[in-house]
Amino acid sequence: MSLKVVILESAEHDLNELKGYIVKNFSVDTWRNTYDKIKEVIRNLKTFPHAGSMPEEFDKLNLSQYRQVLSGMNRIIYEVRQDTIYIHIITDARRDLTSLLTRRLLRVI
Repeated sequence: MSLKVVILESAEHDLNELKGYIVKNFSVDTWRNTYDKIKEVIRNLKTFPHAGSMPEEFDKLNLSQYRQVLSGMNRIIYEVRQDTIYIHIITDARRDLTSLLTRRLLRVI
């Protein structure tokens, strides 16, 4: 069974930030390679949506519907609802997720 994938605006914003960082500090080729790997991981989620683990930060908040997969040094945080996978966050795995979520929440308020 193949599910539909929706990349939310927040994750699109994350991708743009990640692209800017990688291009500035490494190269366009590094970005292309990183982006190809991210797309491949997301494609695999269509077939294996529950392959990811629960992010530790979300587990502490009892938000068990969220899962994560890794793509190189990047985390992809998503949830599965019925026949759709919603991609919420795409970020460097070394980044503090709690701070990212706080900034995102404050941006919405």
